Amino acid sequence: MDVRAAFLLLVHLIPVSATKNGGSSKSRKRIMPDPVTEPPTVDPVYEALLYCNIPSVAEHSMEGHAPHHYKLVSVHVFIRHGDRYPLYAIPKTKRPEIDCTLVASRKPYHPKLEAFISHMLKGSGASFESPLNSLPLYPNHPLCETGELTQTGVVQHLLNGQLLRDIYLRKHKLLPNNWSSDQLYLESTGKSRTLQSGLALLYGFLPEFDWKKVYFKHQPSALFCSGSCYCPLRNQYLEKEQRRQYLLRLKNSDLERTYGEMAKIVDIPTKQLRAANPIDSMLCHFCHNVSFPCSRSGCLGMEHFKVIKTHQIEDERERHEKLLYFGYSLLGAHPILNQTVNRMQRAASGWRDELFTLYSAHDVTLSPILSALGLLEARFPRFAARLVFELWQDRQKPSEHSVRILYNGADVTFHTSFCHDFHKRSPKPMCPLENLVRFVKRDMFVALDGSSTNYNDACHGEGA
Repeated sequence: MDVRAAFLLLVHLIPVSATKNGGSSKSRKRIMPDPVTEPPTVDPVYEALLYCNIPSVAEHSMEGHAPHHYKLVSVHVFIRHGDRYPLYAIPKTKRPEIDCTLVASRKPYHPKLEAFISHMLKGSGASFESPLNSLPLYPNHPLCETGELTQTGVVQHLLNGQLLRDIYLRKHKLLPNNWSSDQLYLESTGKSRTLQSGLALLYGFLPEFDWKKVYFKHQPSALFCSGSCYCPLRNQYLEKEQRRQYLLRLKNSDLERTYGEMAKIVDIPTKQLRAANPIDSMLCHFCHNVSFPCSRSGCLGMEHFKVIKTHQIEDERERHEKLLYFGYSLLGAHPILNQTVNRMQRAASGWRDELFTLYSAHDVTLSPILSALGLLEARFPRFAARLVFELWQDRQKPSEHSVRILYNGADVTFHTSFCHDFHKRSPKPMCPLENLVRFVKRDMFVALDGSSTNYNDACHGEGA
């Protein structure tokens, strides 16, 4: 039995370890609830399996949990696309043979997969903002194309949508039965994997939805910055962060030796192998339980995979310790957080449009948002990760509105920088909306340099 298969077996045998506030073991200080008992030290195989997010067990989530006197007002969901085919190929190796057609009887399966395919066929004339209107609505290639969503990716988001439906529609009646197009706001980047992920989640959330009521807007930027993308200081932070990554890699002798061994196996220069980003392809082999590539000189193996994955984990740890990525995140995440806060403020004032907002995005979208919010212990966004902002009204004090932040089902509200201290001095179960508003409108800039008071000034500041 290989390592991945053994891990999947453990998923069904080891009970979930309950910890305070949905967190994980003290030795790791992680805020994600895990499917199995978390190992006491960093385990690259364990981390890789969490990243794969293979549909296998029912997920327990904390979305929608609130005292009975609170009313749900609006929900804002950010997702990373589901499992995809690699964006990079290892030179001189055979591509992993993954089938990107959807087959209802093939694992991973979902009871609504066949109905989803049927419904997507009815949407061929759907009206989406260009260039989304030219993209296929579901994956359909016998051999996956570069970056294409897989059946696993579709099932991941059907499950996400079904979970959110059970909580927000059946329990909290967020949308009326005769919901209108104005009550949904849907936005996706121009990649088929993000549009298809968004449609899969939407179908799980609103099965057999009326195509005439659904409209996806196109977002050209992975940061979802719309008309506020020009930010020189953000780019400076990013350049310095990339330099930090480069220097960390140079210091890792195990990593360089591993790249050298792998390059010899596939008979290419080490620099060419490194540029091919082999971990992206190897993760596909790993997540789909397909053997790593071989050549006449040998095979790439689990030991190579572990070394590269361990370096990724180390890079993530150092990234959180340095302020370069944090500076990039504050500026990178501000436009989309500002849009979300504005929507929440309108909803709190009684506006009934855009009650459910969905942004179908990438890891490079969610990661800066998590960092900007101060969720430094949150794991790197896995396939089909979801970040949810909930807005609630206190029925006993109708003028008071509160927010909850949830990451993959874990309530991380009081881990955020804008509500960490509030939790210490108040017994309330949620964070006041004004805390989030103040953070986005002012404190993000204070955290950056203390002198800027708005996004434009901060973007044109002196530099990191």
